[in-house]
Amino acid sequence: MTNKKPGHELVLVREFDARPEKIYKAWTTPELLKQWFCPVPWKVTEANLDLRVGGRCNIVMEGPKGEVVPNEGVYLELVENEKIVTTDAFTEGFVPQEKPFMVATVLLEELPGGRTRYTAKALHWSEEDKKTHEQMGFHEGWGKAADQLAALLARM
Repeated sequence: MTNKKPGHELVLVREFDARPEKIYKAWTTPELLKQWFCPVPWKVTEANLDLRVGGRCNIVMEGPKGEVVPNEGVYLELVENEKIVTTDAFTEGFVPQEKPFMVATVLLEELPGGRTRYTAKALHWSEEDKKTHEQMGFHEGWGKAADQLAALLARM
């Protein structure tokens, strides 16, 4: 039996000229994450990461007009250089949030030549949440963030 609800998932797949270790580091090092995680002109002003199951994954994003969007969540799974799973359904210590939005999964598959297939998935609790995320610009926003990640990886 699967717990995946068909139709509630958004997916972005890219191939990077970087090994999985580098990408994992960019996801798990606050100062690196701040450099690429949200599309410019937005920026990450805070990344408070406790890299363990149940540990906090709190990221604050700020927009060009002074918008502040806090994202509090936890890690559900961490497989070094292979997989990162987070959710906003809980805060640190698995304390339930009032309105969960999604579970985010990042998969890193090593390819020949030092390349990596990067798969980022957003699994939503409802079709309505998925549509909201699409309308917020999932593909454009996560795509721009992936482009920014690629540029950071080239500099690392």
